[in-house]
Order: sequence, then C-alpha cells, then structure tokens
Amino acid sequence: MSKIIIQWGVSILMVAFAGACWAQGAASYPAKTIRIIITLAPGGGVDTSGRLLGQKFTDAWGQQIVAENRPGAGGTIAAELVARAAPDGYTLLMQSMSHAITPALYKLSYDSIKDFAPISLFVQSPSVLAVHPSLPVKSVKELIAFTKARPNEILFSSSGSGSGQHLAMELLNRMAGLQLVHIPYKGTAPSILDLVAGRVSVTSASAISTMPHVRAGRLRALAVSSAKRSPSVPELPTVAEAGVPGFAVDQWYALFAPAGTSKEIVAKLYGEIAKAVANSETRERLLAMGLDPVGMPPDEFTEYVKTETAKWGKLVREAGIRVN
Repeated sequence: MSKIIIQWGVSILMVAFAGACWAQGAASYPAKTIRIIITLAPGGGVDTSGRLLGQKFTDAWGQQIVAENRPGAGGTIAAELVARAAPDGYTLLMQSMSHAITPALYKLSYDSIKDFAPISLFVQSPSVLAVHPSLPVKSVKELIAFTKARPNEILFSSSGSGSGQHLAMELLNRMAGLQLVHIPYKGTAPSILDLVAGRVSVTSASAISTMPHVRAGRLRALAVSSAKRSPSVPELPTVAEAGVPGFAVDQWYALFAPAGTSKEIVAKLYGEIAKAVANSETRERLLAMGLDPVGMPPDEFTEYVKTETAKWGKLVREAGIRVN
C-alpha cells in the first residue's frame, strides 16, 4: 500500500513539474527565431500578410522572424511541414482559405483540423465579381439574366481548379442556377489578363488584382463576394445584396500552429494579432492593399475553420470538382 502511495505521489510531482516547465516556457516565449511558413509564392496576399505579422512579432518581442515560402499543391506542402513540426510555437503556418478546401481535393498525409492549433484569422481579401466591359451587364441581376439566356456559353476564369476563385464561381453557378463555363489558369495574374483581353467574360478575384483594371476602365466591377461590404471597396454591394441571397465567400488569410501548442503560447500570438488589427496605422496599410483586417479569438476561429471545411467540402463533392 505504501509503495502505491509513493508512486502516486511521484506521478503527481512529475505532472506538476511538467506543468511548471510548460508555464515557464510560455512565459519566456519567444526565446529564439520563429519561422512562419507561407503557403504561396512571394508577392500575394498570404505572403504579404505573413510578413507583416512577422514584423509585428519582431517589434513586440525583439526576436527574429523568418518567413519561408513553400508553395505548391494548394498549400498542402507548407501545411504538412508545419503539421509535423514541434508544437513549441517556433514553426507557424500562414495559410489561406485553401486550408478548408484541400481536404476535399487531395489525399492528405495530415488532418487539417486535428493536426493544427488555429491561432487567429488575420485578414479577409474581398473578391470582386468582375466582367469584361464588352459584356452588356451592369449588375449581378443583369449578369444572371444574360447568362441564363446563354447556358454553357459564358466563360469564367480562375487561378486553377479547386482554387478559391474557382469555388466562388461554382457556388454562384449553383445558387443562381447558372451554367458558366470554367477556364482554369496557373495563377491569378494570367486569369485576370485573359479577362482584360476579352478571352473570358467573368471572374471573381481579389480586389487588389481586379480594382486597378476596374478604375482604368478595363473591367467592370459588379459586387463583392464577401458576406458584408468591404471597407476597402465600400462602393460595391455584396453579391447577396445584389441578387443572390445567402451568397457569401470570404477569402481569408490566417495563422496556425501545430496541434499540441500550449494555450499560453497560442494566446500570446493571438494577443499580438489583436493589437495589429486594432492599430490604425496597420489597418490603413492593410486596407490600402485591398485587405480587410479582422482578427478572431482562437476558440472562435477553430469553429470557423470547421464550418468552412464542411461548406467547401460539400460544394466540391456536389459539383464533382477535381484538381488538374
């Protein structure tokens, strides 16, 4: 009996010691360089957001932040690297909404829900539903009527099969009863260039990609795809307002850590994101880039990711979407 009591007491001490070590580690975090693994190539919204966050972390903590771009396979290459990293807060993932799409498109070596600790949604990138000026439509309702009269004739571009752009337009097809035809490209830039050239007629792409062409008269903007009007393009109605009730596609960029990262470290990271989102200078900088600062507490963001994953998985299955 005394042996059991001694062993039980040792176990309690070990648990207490481990807890103290975790608390001490969280309190001293970060004590070395942090890597932010970015899922897309340099220059895009995910990259810009990740590097901006990295600078905010450096300003707050005085530690070096290294941004590493690991593009490919819809962001799964970067995600796999982080999913397998030590859960100590020193390897983080800057990811887009593709995190919620890829489980339905790829055979993954990781679980996009169970293998990550969601830290916070950082920004949303409003997508603009835009058409070539030659298309005789000036509203979403006019686009719907024009397209319904021409089933399988009107082409829309995207940055690739299974991309956020692709799924936004497929959702419009299903919710508005349209038969727009998908033309995939290898990236957003070529998909926009062919729209400007008139080789395709419609797209839904980021404001930062579309609005310079809209303001130059090379494209016509009809609406934003987000659930709410965007402060970066407040003049545009939402697609839901303009004729498709319930339609909402929020392109988002967010920070994740490996599953098992302590709540204290997650909270510390989220705290700096919340400060960045609330900072007027940072907000103005993001809005100027066509990005809407959001921020979202870890628990709320965790549920958001689950909802998004279910939503896009359902669309991928129902529409029979496959990657090239």
